[in-house]
This record gives sequence, C-alpha cells and structure tokens, in this order.
Amino acid sequence: MISYVTVGADDMARAKRFYTAFLPALGYGLEEGAEGLSFALPVAEGERPVYPDFYVKPPFDGQGATVGNGAMVAFEASRQSEVRALHAAAVAAGGTDEGPPGFRASYGAHFYVGYLRDPQGNKIALFSSDPSEPGRDD
Repeated sequence: MISYVTVGADDMARAKRFYTAFLPALGYGLEEGAEGLSFALPVAEGERPVYPDFYVKPPFDGQGATVGNGAMVAFEASRQSEVRALHAAAVAAGGTDEGPPGFRASYGAHFYVGYLRDPQGNKIALFSSDPSEPGRDD
C-alpha cells in the first residue's frame, strides 16, 4: 500500500492553483502550511486514513525542484466525463496538456485517461476504468 506521494514545486501559489483545480473534486482536502501543500482524503473519527496522501513541497535539500523522468502520479476519477472536466480544469489552472482524455490502444478497453504536466513539469494522469461505461471497442 502506498502511504503518500510527494512532488516538488518551486512556486507554491502556481502549484496550489493547479492541484486545487481537480483534487477537491476527487474528494481530497487541503492543508496548507509553511512546508507546502498536503492533500488527504477525509477520515471519519475512529477510522484509519485512506491512502495515499499527496504532498506538494519544496525539495528538502534547498535545491530547485526537478521532474523525475518516467515518474507519474495517477488519480482515479469515477467517470469518463469527470476525467474530461478535471483535465480541462487543470489545464485552465496552469497545467499543460500532455495527452487529451481518451482511450489508448495499448491499455485496457475501459481505461480512459488524460495526461497533464503541473506547472513544475511533474506528469499527472487522470483516469477512469468503469466497466459500466462505453469502452474503446464499443
């Protein structure tokens, strides 16, 4: 089980604008502090946390944030329409389209995905794989 994922950012205001364009719609709450942005799913009193948490922080070594080649963080949406709406919102909030929402020939018939880069250049995927929705071959 992955407990948390962290990406680096040099400009927290730009990162906040980008990530709050879609993470709250996926159920994530935001806590903001001097150390950066912390997104977590809500936890009822007495319940265990739902993972993973997602953090956006300046690098601890004090150097500029860089992008991991081949690294990507994927967030699951409930429906294909949500993928489209959240992808558009993230692009409007300063992200870069890295592949519009749709089906990909090399993935499963119900894997609907859109790719983005955040303002720092980190690669993000928004996807849905609901078998009750039309698939690539339908």
